[in-house]
Amino acid sequence: MREILGRRRRLRFWRKKGPVQPARLEAALTCAAAWRWPVLPGVGLSGAGSGRGRRCACPDPECAVPGAHPFDPGLLAATTDERMVRWWWANRPAAPIVLATGGRAPCAVSLPALAGARALDALDRMGVRLGPVVATPTRWSLLVAPYSLEELGELLFVKDCVPSSLRFHGEGGYLVLPPSETGTGQVRWERAPLPGAAAPWLPDVETVVDALVEASTSAPDGGSRLAY
Repeated sequence: MREILGRRRRLRFWRKKGPVQPARLEAALTCAAAWRWPVLPGVGLSGAGSGRGRRCACPDPECAVPGAHPFDPGLLAATTDERMVRWWWANRPAAPIVLATGGRAPCAVSLPALAGARALDALDRMGVRLGPVVATPTRWSLLVAPYSLEELGELLFVKDCVPSSLRFHGEGGYLVLPPSETGTGQVRWERAPLPGAAAPWLPDVETVVDALVEASTSAPDGGSRLAY
């Protein structure tokens, strides 16, 4: 009898406190429920072991971005619905977190990892206020406020030169968020969002691109600091 009562007490305590949530589920819930960023699970990697060098779980044996893209569900399934997010990661707790960029969601400007580190150092010296920065072993991504393709086109049109290493993740695009793992390695925050309930502050894309162009063209030797 005492054993049964003890089990019931432990069960009530477990229900009240709740089970420990995996890190990726917690991160996905923060993005979707707290920040209202639409997310979905990425395709992930096949087999066991560390992420670097593992094959993508998609059918393409030559996948260029192993584990780091949507597949099933597709990108259009991205949502901020907490119940859907819980269901996805309850079934696939190791799935990468994919942010659907554009619309009302954040966009991003990305660079090769070495160029990204140089760029952040240069922007800090210039006093440019940055938002969160996502880092992978191969590329760093600076999150920016939502922009349309038309706004981006007008911004780039007036530039005499834009570093060819820049990539833009806007409407219809996606970005893998921490603490995901992909075929190139771990995804982490180089500049983490500040803690709190409100969505992280994001700079305008024009401010970031202007600063990146200036940092690139002001190199003493006339070359680009943002090249590969």
